[in-house]
Amino acid sequence: MKILFNALLLLAIQTLYAQNELKGKVIDKSTNTPVVFANIYFPQLEKGTTTDENGDFSIKSIPSGTHKMIVSIIGYETLSQNITFPTSETLSIQLNPSAIEMEEIIVSTPFHKLQSENVMKVEQEKISDLKSKGAVTLADGLSNIAGVETVTTGVSIGKPVIRGLSSNRVLVYTQGVRLENQQFGDEHGLGLNDAGIESVEVIKGPASLLYGSDALGGVLYFNPERFAQNNTTSGDINANYYSNTQGYNTNAGFKSSGDKFKYIFRGSLAEHSDYKAKNYRVTNTRFSEQDFKAALGYQINTFKTELRYNLNSSKLGIPEEIGEQSTNRTPLLPYQDITNHILSSKSTVFFNNSSLDINLGLLYNDRKEFEEHHHDEEEMEEEEEETLDAALQMKLKTFNYDIKYNLPKLGKFETIVGIQGMSQNNANYGEEELIPDATTNDIGILATSHIHFEKADIQLGARFDNRSINVVEGLNKKFNSFNGAFGVKTNIADQITARLNLASGFRAPNLAELTSDGTHEGTNRYEIGNANLTNEQNFQTDLALEYKNEHVELFINGFYNIVNNYIFLSPNGAIIDGSPAYDYLQEDAALYGGEIGLHFHPHPLDWLHIESSFETVTGKQKNSSYLPLIPANSLNNTIRVEFDANWVKRGYAFVKLNSTFDQDNISDFETPTDGYNLLSAGFGGKLKVFKNELSVSISGSNLTDKQYINHLSRLKPDGIYNMGRNFNIGLTYTL
Repeated sequence: MKILFNALLLLAIQTLYAQNELKGKVIDKSTNTPVVFANIYFPQLEKGTTTDENGDFSIKSIPSGTHKMIVSIIGYETLSQNITFPTSETLSIQLNPSAIEMEEIIVSTPFHKLQSENVMKVEQEKISDLKSKGAVTLADGLSNIAGVETVTTGVSIGKPVIRGLSSNRVLVYTQGVRLENQQFGDEHGLGLNDAGIESVEVIKGPASLLYGSDALGGVLYFNPERFAQNNTTSGDINANYYSNTQGYNTNAGFKSSGDKFKYIFRGSLAEHSDYKAKNYRVTNTRFSEQDFKAALGYQINTFKTELRYNLNSSKLGIPEEIGEQSTNRTPLLPYQDITNHILSSKSTVFFNNSSLDINLGLLYNDRKEFEEHHHDEEEMEEEEEETLDAALQMKLKTFNYDIKYNLPKLGKFETIVGIQGMSQNNANYGEEELIPDATTNDIGILATSHIHFEKADIQLGARFDNRSINVVEGLNKKFNSFNGAFGVKTNIADQITARLNLASGFRAPNLAELTSDGTHEGTNRYEIGNANLTNEQNFQTDLALEYKNEHVELFINGFYNIVNNYIFLSPNGAIIDGSPAYDYLQEDAALYGGEIGLHFHPHPLDWLHIESSFETVTGKQKNSSYLPLIPANSLNNTIRVEFDANWVKRGYAFVKLNSTFDQDNISDFETPTDGYNLLSAGFGGKLKVFKNELSVSISGSNLTDKQYINHLSRLKPDGIYNMGRNFNIGLTYTL
């Protein structure tokens, strides 16, 4: 290891003084006029600028080698181009006008490409767009993405579901490291606040090649906000109000960048009372959340690094039955008190034609759950004078590492090799114990290549993983898995792109599945683990077809996912400690379905957008029984207009109808769920106020105040309805 480190250091020193500057001009291809405020960005370098009033730009201190440059601005096709340095050429860049939204770089897959260049199909959404549609929380907003739903416990707790798979089968990445905060629990939410998060990318399907265990069902990759451009400073204040919960969230941020150093600070606060269905408030769905994010970056010619920290503290009420009707914001018993610390570093060393990426993460999750104790009146009076102790308290400490070497490009081949791993410790401090004290260690070795042919792009790779789980009480388990992936993208006809991806994935059983033996208060179940569980192993075939011209975009995605040894909970008929007992079992299963979408923006009405999407998934065990918690089929139709005027820029308005169909394909211990239609609408734009920009968004959801229950609501067994009519007002003022 020491020899390797010294060799890398020597290579870095050799290229330390290789300074390059790029100059250029961006013009409209049809009119030859300058394009003002176009974004020029090098994603691997995380360095960029914008064009001036003449369309000119200049970027300094670029390391030698070949780097991808992205040029983008609303109203034009996004341009992707590789530039080899050193170069003395002054670029002349021509952009094609387009009514299609500009593309963004996909970070969650290797090689940092635009979606149009990517072999894997990845959905990307800006968090600001999800919030403008009235999303109360980050998890709530994810359900607006095709193929993604959430298992909810009220409004505050949501677990993402990708094509019918959830919990530990969906891996979450934030700040470039995998998030670890006891995802095994049905009522354990994301533990992330949307403040300081720029966008989310969704890989729908096995991504174990890239991320190892727990990426069997897919990945949610949250991109943090970017640093300010060199030698600029900015700040903003954001506030949102929600009528249904009489709640609010607010955040403020400040960032500044010099030639080498840059930093970001952002703090946020949110409080909500119980949400209101049509005829009642759902008791103890109230919650509060405080969040702080900071980032420090440093960049010189051949080296860049950034250090990010996130502290998130929340108190989340756990609803049980309809009771107190109030707008208080302090959670009642039972409730969760959760603190998450995420410290991550992301560094890159650039060599002449290659680079080394080193991502490290330290995570600390302190989860406390408080519950009611049933004692006589005298004991209750004595307890009121004492500090309330947590019935359940688990502290999870995790160290992540992800090291990848981007090899020099060899002909048509781009190749990445890497090593990833995790060391984790779980410890109990409460009076109850749901999962035991234990340590988990992961290590994975991977290699993947992107091959460029004239008419097709191919991506392939292989990976080996080992996971060991050592329980203090004596259980020691080891799990190994070899996985691979193959994908091809090609144009099968004019304006028609096809993507075929074949991939395997795996998930090792988690501590809860292996060792549980107790009542899980948040789910009202007595859960019994199974120490004989083996790896879940899957293989998915995914076919995506896209048609795109100047005014129409159409996509069809289909998948078939075979999951061997699928782990699930099943009631055994016994009652233990007053709760129904559930066993962890395994059975082969399969999930299949897909998404269809249309985006129509007719000429000359380029300001008008008509969007429609349909998604479906079916999950079955080998014995033909349906899997639990499979979302119902749904259809979304949206009419959206975009406009600019003297008094407003980037203006928009929309009307959306979400139709969710009956869910009759249910597991043995579920009940059918009726379908429903939800109407929402909104408008917004950017105004000039005191010479600065004010962004305004106003939206309403469930405008008809429909009484409905989502099939993935954990309150469904109690007949408790989802949220009723809600209006949201959002303001962001840029300083």
